[in-house]
Amino acid sequence: MESLESADRPPVPFHGAELDQLTGWLDFYRETLLLKCAGLDIEQLTRRPVPTSSLSLLGLVRHMTFVEQHWFEFTFANFAATTYYAKDTDPDADFNDLESVPLGQVMKNFHTACARSRELSQGHLLDEMAKYPRRGREVDLRWIFLHMIEEYARHCGHADILRELIDGTTGY
Repeated sequence: MESLESADRPPVPFHGAELDQLTGWLDFYRETLLLKCAGLDIEQLTRRPVPTSSLSLLGLVRHMTFVEQHWFEFTFANFAATTYYAKDTDPDADFNDLESVPLGQVMKNFHTACARSRELSQGHLLDEMAKYPRRGREVDLRWIFLHMIEEYARHCGHADILRELIDGTTGY
């Protein structure tokens, strides 16, 4: 895989059940992150255009893969899944070690983690508590959805800036 193809964002839900709206917005932001990467080659995806930051578009995709796993697999379901990029020697390996996994595998990992998150949350009530408290704080599935939307929205903002600095592309 030399570059990422254009993402097809789902429409955002303007009404409906709470779970449908939360799932819709989360899926929208998942695809927005990929849209910010679309059409770029590996050199552009790994570029860190802000000299004072280690952020890259590929690093953001890798990071959000980890975040998906962390909140849905580890916290909500209490599964001991193998993370794709974690290293004991570098807690930020998802951002730092960009050459360790080929682009095609990074994208497969991202899509697998998102599908697994959907699978693990399907059929559960938003009030259901996560099986593994994070740092001693108990959270419910609603909180996880809201946090994931916030996390994606924040990193999509980073991706907006990175993409503009890489090739001038802007847009929502």
